[in-house]
Amino acid sequence: MPRPPNAPPDDLFTLMTPWAERLNTDLDALDREAVLSPEKWSAVRESGILRTPFDTENGGHGRSLTDTMRVLEGLGYVSRDSGLSFSTSTQMVSVGVPLQRFGSAELKDRHLPGILSGETITAHAITEESGGSDAMNTATTAVRDGDHYVVDGGKMFITNAPVAGLFLLYVRTGDPGPFGLTCLLVEAGTPGLTVGPAMDKIGLRTSPIGTLDFRGLRVPVAQRVGKEGAGFRVLDYVMKREVLFAFSITLGEMTRRLEETIAFAGKREQFGKPIGSYQAVSHKIANMSIEVETARKWLRDTGAKVEERQDASLDLASTKTVVSEANVRTALDAVQIHGGRGVLTAHGVERDLRNSVAGTIYSGTSEIQRNRIAALLGL
Repeated sequence: MPRPPNAPPDDLFTLMTPWAERLNTDLDALDREAVLSPEKWSAVRESGILRTPFDTENGGHGRSLTDTMRVLEGLGYVSRDSGLSFSTSTQMVSVGVPLQRFGSAELKDRHLPGILSGETITAHAITEESGGSDAMNTATTAVRDGDHYVVDGGKMFITNAPVAGLFLLYVRTGDPGPFGLTCLLVEAGTPGLTVGPAMDKIGLRTSPIGTLDFRGLRVPVAQRVGKEGAGFRVLDYVMKREVLFAFSITLGEMTRRLEETIAFAGKREQFGKPIGSYQAVSHKIANMSIEVETARKWLRDTGAKVEERQDASLDLASTKTVVSEANVRTALDAVQIHGGRGVLTAHGVERDLRNSVAGTIYSGTSEIQRNRIAALLGL
């Protein structure tokens, strides 16, 4: 397999290579059916990738943030099932990462083994239908009642929700704002928790998404992750990693797309010459290359900054915007260059375009990211 520029010396990029065949079966059928394949999830579990960012004392591989990003970049390069890859990233960051950092010893002992093995699929419930990206003003409330919280409200667009066995809920325990947010760990099947069916969507169709409804849901105080009112701190910690992990996968996908488009343009002939020899095509490919390498540099530099515990607020907003929008543009260019093949489902090029669209929306829309950048610039 071709390696991207500056692949890590310990070859973390190729961790998922032995699993390529199992990850890439039945792509069209699963995309049509919009299901997370149990067989493919088994391959993810067996590969050990889910253990990558977790401490060895918890059963993980003890890899750093940037090492984990390289592993996930390799997953994106190897796997053509973008939904599966997205659910894999969500599995890491949704519950396991904050539980390891902020959870009690009892909660970690009880839940981390299943999370790291993939036996327990997880989801975090942040977004609400009315709130969107405004997590600080969440409407879902949790009122203290002795040794329990009573939760009422609902969540929308929750990745992995229809198949998850464990949820991290972001709920309001105080006034609107950062100090009124609290995180609670809840198992599927708890009375008062209703999980809606999987929702149909344009792309990432093999990553199920759904709704959660809470009506008098009683959650023991012992299942709180972090202190009461510390939900913003947990959210900030999680979202940094959600952006870096998910878009490292995107970088791997973009790298593969570029390589395949170059190969196609070199062999596809029109008017007696490879189409890559025409400036109209070659300039599109040159632009794709610029987009890929720009995304790589933003991810690498921002990941290093977060790992070194520097202030990376502006970098994260910029990285998320740059990479997500570059993914859409390069996918659209690939469709155009592949011509008729680009719009046929049999070739998978159009699927890349559909999968790319959600990246400008999840983890904070491009508009929200630009608002953050403007605010950080003092505007």
